[in-house]
Amino acid sequence: MASASFNPNPTLVAPTKLSSRKKQAERRSLWVDDEEDDSGLGSEDEELIDSDEVFDLIRSISDPEHKSMSLEQLAVVSAPQIDISNERNRVLVEFTPTVPHCGMSTLIGLSIRVRLLRSLPSRFKIDIKVKPGSHQSEQTVNKQLNDKERVAAALENPALLEALETCLQSAGRRGRPADAD
Repeated sequence: MASASFNPNPTLVAPTKLSSRKKQAERRSLWVDDEEDDSGLGSEDEELIDSDEVFDLIRSISDPEHKSMSLEQLAVVSAPQIDISNERNRVLVEFTPTVPHCGMSTLIGLSIRVRLLRSLPSRFKIDIKVKPGSHQSEQTVNKQLNDKERVAAALENPALLEALETCLQSAGRRGRPADAD
């Protein structure tokens, strides 16, 4: 990683409260098997996902440049930038880099993709895109993030995988990066 910062003074936003669905999931006993849950949703094919739930999954990912800050705190991701179609089994996440020349955009998008691949039912097709007009290389970044072969190759790169895992270490920790505890 280069020592120069792409955005040395990012603007921060206050984290939002966890969705009620996330709070309910946190209150559930760790010993309850999802198939025995009394909600009637026994298999992953029946589970409905909403944008708040996806946002809760990605909001706490650490920014690769500003490791003590989450993507939510930097306003890189937000619930309105997530589109879910349970009928078509598709998830679209648009993210907004902090600066138009952000060199970490591909790593940010890859972190979002991997977090969702690890967390959502396998029936979902996941599309990750830079918010239109927010990055000078928007088309190139989008192409890299949504090409299966490029993503697979990136995940085989040990240095890139280590950087990715660093970003994901804080994911799922109640919306806060690891250093916020």
